[in-house]
Amino acid sequence: NAQCVRVTETCAQGRPGLTKISGRSKVVESSTNFYFGKQRMSARGGAEMKMPAIYIGHGAPLLLDDPIWSGELAHWAKELPRPQAILIISAHWESNPLTIGSIETGTPLIYDFGGFHPKFYQMQYLSPGAPELAARVSALMADNQHVDHQPHRGLDHGAWVPLKIMYPDADIPVLQISIPTFDPEKLLEIGQRLAPLRDEGVLIVGSGFLTHGLPFLSEFRIEATPPQWSVDFDAWAHDALSRGAIDELMRYQSKAPGMPYAHPTVEHFAPIFVTLGAATKPDSAPTTTIDGYWMGLSKRSFQVA
Repeated sequence: NAQCVRVTETCAQGRPGLTKISGRSKVVESSTNFYFGKQRMSARGGAEMKMPAIYIGHGAPLLLDDPIWSGELAHWAKELPRPQAILIISAHWESNPLTIGSIETGTPLIYDFGGFHPKFYQMQYLSPGAPELAARVSALMADNQHVDHQPHRGLDHGAWVPLKIMYPDADIPVLQISIPTFDPEKLLEIGQRLAPLRDEGVLIVGSGFLTHGLPFLSEFRIEATPPQWSVDFDAWAHDALSRGAIDELMRYQSKAPGMPYAHPTVEHFAPIFVTLGAATKPDSAPTTTIDGYWMGLSKRSFQVA
């Protein structure tokens, strides 16, 4: 069975009122000039609504062939205000210190998976680079936090696969940052430092998978019955999120039912804390936009106001 392979480098040990994918709402777009470090303005001179921050499940390349989940992601993107840029932190890049990649336009993609149809290794996502955003991200980090740059490191599949569905024209600048630590408290702080970017038109995306116990799956079918550990962890996380219980979520490794099966390694859950840290009020309940299971794994995704 095909499984994704993590790329590890220097590995370190809303929109208000949006409802679950089902309805329709107007796409909000902006065609005004944009400068990082300043609040974006509408053509009428007023401040526009800030971008949400989101946490998504990214599945595997096979997500691109799944009309149901792809449709949910595409519909969600159409309900969001159009971003001026996208900043994504993917489960498939662990690097300490925090490292910024895909800065330059034309950087080749990373095909960090094996055993899939050859077509997936020919796919492209030629999004513009974002050097100004890279500089802004560096400036927002703590004075004592070193930030590395790998301008020619391409997007991995945790970034380009969902973005190819959500923004298929690849006409929005995309920047990827690494996971520098798995410490939830430190990841929350990174999210808090990145939060001002939301007022500047930047969509902050944490890309993982709410459950990711690949070694413990017995069926590799999209419609497979979810194992109990996946159901239990998903229900626990949904409850904690709905109550804004960040402290409980931070103790998931010792407190959550379904562990360690749901996350035998934790890189797919870690991005959730960057998204929550970027929330206006981290302890407010996010809006679930996608739920259900894919190959038995929870694809729960949400956005924060």
